[in-house]
Amino acid sequence: MGEDVRRPLNRSTFRRLPIGVKRSISHRSRRPLLVLFWAATLLPGIAAGGDLTVSDAIRIAWARNEGLTAATLQAKGAREQARAASAGRFPTLALSARGVATDEPMMAFGLKLDEARIAAADFAPDRLNSPSLIGGVGLGATLTQPIYAGGRIDAAARSASAQAEAEATDVERRRQELALAVTEAYFGAQAAAQGLSYADDVLAHARETERFLRQRNAQGLVLDAEVARASASRAQAEAERAAADQRLASARSGLALLAGEEIRSANLVTPLASPLPPPSPAPAAIAERPDLRSARARAEAARGAVNAARSSLLPEVFAQVSAETMRSDLDQGANWVTGVLGARWQLGIADVHALRAAQARASAAEAGARWQERLASREVEEARRAIGAADVRVRFGEEATAASESARDLRIARHRQGLLPLTDVLDAEAGLAGARSLLLRSRLDARLARAQLELALGEPVEGVQP
Repeated sequence: MGEDVRRPLNRSTFRRLPIGVKRSISHRSRRPLLVLFWAATLLPGIAAGGDLTVSDAIRIAWARNEGLTAATLQAKGAREQARAASAGRFPTLALSARGVATDEPMMAFGLKLDEARIAAADFAPDRLNSPSLIGGVGLGATLTQPIYAGGRIDAAARSASAQAEAEATDVERRRQELALAVTEAYFGAQAAAQGLSYADDVLAHARETERFLRQRNAQGLVLDAEVARASASRAQAEAERAAADQRLASARSGLALLAGEEIRSANLVTPLASPLPPPSPAPAAIAERPDLRSARARAEAARGAVNAARSSLLPEVFAQVSAETMRSDLDQGANWVTGVLGARWQLGIADVHALRAAQARASAAEAGARWQERLASREVEEARRAIGAADVRVRFGEEATAASESARDLRIARHRQGLLPLTDVLDAEAGLAGARSLLLRSRLDARLARAQLELALGEPVEGVQP
């Protein structure tokens, strides 16, 4: 998806692939229409500030994200390039037109012969040796059919086909990465909104504490130092609240960047703390990840390029038929047809170096595919570990938050009774803020870790199908 939502993307394939492959490509080609339908259905309600689920946000991003659109167009270009390479086995037609004027003896005689206007007087030595200026207009059409090209046409077609398939699967991967980015932005905005709510709660308590102490101070029951300490705590809460508000605006801006300005003010209704189980292990499914399929397709394309480069060292055989005419006037001229069965063999030092370069690129592509598979396996392991750790943090974060809220309420009540100093209340506020931050961060990590695992396994992020 990626520019950048992430990285690169991919392409579908072409007519000369097996029937099963063509069917899957035809199915893929309908996906953009479905995505556009979803966007057209959802956007009017969202523009009015309606509810927005994470699934809807992902679908809207698929339809509207310009990075994904650019990758899709790039994949389309690769498909057309592959079709062009496949068409190399078909005949080519060349049309020509020329106007000629000359008094060069041999060409002048031949031009008059081509125009079918040779007379007996043209054989006179003075006319042959010093002809007058003669001109004409010629038209021609030549059809050339490759018969044998050393296999370079088929090899180039296979290479281009594999490259286009790699581009198509890159688009699939880009779509998944965009879904993950939208998921991160969506739940990041939710977490920022909850953080702002927590900051409002802390600020409200700080203001009430300051008000209470100022009242007691006016009665001579509290020292000025206690009031100053409460004012400092309230000022800090004000600053924290401003920072929380900025984080929410940034999170909303990131979501709007991915999926469009219309969703900046939408109501995010998919809960952050959703008890989602991790995706099924499916150990074999990882091999079908789009980026792994893309890496294998690129390796196949590189091998095809090696075969094409090797084939360029072999001769080629072709058949050629041409039809031409040369005229001095519309009703004066000759027509003729020429047939050729020919062979060409071009060799150069550059061709040898081109073959070695193609072999090096093929080895690099194969090594890259193996490395990508290792990285994918590690990503799955890391995502599973992240889920386990986040779930543990969520459990203890909930426990810590509940205990901290109870402790704060108790200390505030005891402080108002004059049984505890202000420092104990401030400590309770700080402890609650830390527990809430831990819980919120852990819930976000748990949700995103599951999305990361879905991406690592090549499964639909948040279960959203294209």
